[in-house]
Amino acid sequence: MRSKAFLVLSLIFAAVPFSFAGSTAPVDCSHLLAWLAADASTYSLTTAVERRGSVLSLTPKVEAELQAAGATPELLTVLSRSQPKSSAHDVCPATLAEAAADSRHKQFDLAESIISGLLESDSHNSALHFALGYFNQQQGRWDTAFDEYSSSKESDPDFPEVHNRLALVFYEDDDGDDAIGEARTALSMDFNDAEAYRMLALGHYSNEQYEPAMNAFKEALSRDPANADLYYEMGLVARDQGSQDQAIQLFRKSLQLNPNIWQAHSSLGSLLGKEKHFEEGIAELNKAKTLAPNEPSIRENLASIYFAKGEYDTAIAEYHELFRMNPAWKHGHESLARAYMAKNEYTPAIAELKLAVEQNPNSAPEHRALGQLLLAADHQADAIRELRASVELDPDSAASHYFLGTGLLEVNQLAAALTEFREAVRLEPSAEHHYALAACLMNMGQDREALAEIQIASRLDPAKQLYHAREEELMRLMRAGNPQ
Repeated sequence: MRSKAFLVLSLIFAAVPFSFAGSTAPVDCSHLLAWLAADASTYSLTTAVERRGSVLSLTPKVEAELQAAGATPELLTVLSRSQPKSSAHDVCPATLAEAAADSRHKQFDLAESIISGLLESDSHNSALHFALGYFNQQQGRWDTAFDEYSSSKESDPDFPEVHNRLALVFYEDDDGDDAIGEARTALSMDFNDAEAYRMLALGHYSNEQYEPAMNAFKEALSRDPANADLYYEMGLVARDQGSQDQAIQLFRKSLQLNPNIWQAHSSLGSLLGKEKHFEEGIAELNKAKTLAPNEPSIRENLASIYFAKGEYDTAIAEYHELFRMNPAWKHGHESLARAYMAKNEYTPAIAELKLAVEQNPNSAPEHRALGQLLLAADHQADAIRELRASVELDPDSAASHYFLGTGLLEVNQLAAALTEFREAVRLEPSAEHHYALAACLMNMGQDREALAEIQIASRLDPAKQLYHAREEELMRLMRAGNPQ
């Protein structure tokens, strides 16, 4: 009888050819230094040495150079056991050792300069392209990272870690399908590669396939139980599934293993704020801010909690600091506007919503929010312009039609307002929309049709006394105008 684990693996590898990595060139010190500079995992390096063998004689000098580059005791043990496939004494290039040291100190621009120079005379060196891909990745240049990782894969397709890195690039580009494809390729080479299961999970997460994502994360966790990143990413899946308590537990577990993951502090703080644990949430976000002081999303999350707490001035101060540090940040202007509105400060609120619209001109909700605020500030002409834009961008939004109808009614464009209210009722036949339609019909002298709409509103929301009062008032007016 087949085990459940076998069935899970069968599903994971459906339609993936099982072409396990063939033996390629044995590992030398240049390979190791470039891979270490690119922060390749100990697992991937020890596996490469075990499969390919090495030409490395682990002298005290070579061992010291590898340790300085980040080699772990486990890797050094595997190297010491490995019998060189050649009698040649391997030498560690000083320039590569320097690049690895720069990378460890996060001086990626210096490391990149060294590796780029080496590639000029060795353009097909897969390990050098792999390292250059990592340096670009760390500096946020994902397109260039993709090019370098792709070049590395072309020269050495049997190194599973390069497929994992490409999967990560695809994930960052919201390309879940290609991320899954690269992860499956890595797994076809090594069933026990925890990082490949992690990349598979991220691909499914990108596709909003939460159950397969969680299953793949669990496979990764069974092979790498102390990986804090896995708990953090599982927390994201649980959060997006609506399992808030589970997400909080997973974020906390991640931080127990590694308290320096600012993303976990930020996500935990944001979630605690939404659960109204304001002080805990603020404490977590302040930890995140200490670890990543220039990260704009942290300040946005902090501002959101202060707003939810009713501390509008503090929220406004956080938003101002956010936009001072990141003028092009495309989130938060609408939220800042809400904070101003809570203080009845319409002028700065309108200014913030205008910025939101400028940054996202194709966002129907932001045009609608600006239109609503302009209506409240009695700027009807500007409001109508924004609300028309909202309707054009999202013709199926009942709210946009309703507010546009309201603006048109206020400027006495009754026929146009009637069209908008009818469309709002068609899309969302709520009591409020029927009542607005009735008000428009009354202004047009169509009392019987108006009465029918008010009666519908009363039936839909019988607790609303206003509807009953208007119904009785209209019936009295109709009787007075048509005495028997």
